[in-house]
Amino acid sequence: MKNFVQHGDTLDMTAPSGGVISGTGYLIGALFGVAIVSAAAGEKFAFRIVGVYTLPKATGEAWTEGAIVYWDNTNKKLTTTSSGNTKVGTAASAAASGDTTGVARLNGVA
Repeated sequence: MKNFVQHGDTLDMTAPSGGVISGTGYLIGALFGVAIVSAAAGEKFAFRIVGVYTLPKATGEAWTEGAIVYWDNTNKKLTTTSSGNTKVGTAASAAASGDTTGVARLNGVA
């Protein structure tokens, strides 16, 4: 097929100001994903937008399996609070309110 570019679960993106660190979640425009490699600002890097990842989680809220999770771009954490945040996927496992990380399945859509 002449118009095929790539599968789309991993995108070649340009690192934002401050660069990116491998294994860290980022919101680039309306797209959320995890940097596969570290890159300086302006460099191309592999950005995975689907998959299951352990990421920072807002404390004070418990997750149930399958709960919708959002990215709080101010605090750089996943949360179940929708207001002012970007929907990024679902909780892949339950998490206690005191947990600082949670396991989430990224949905690959903005």
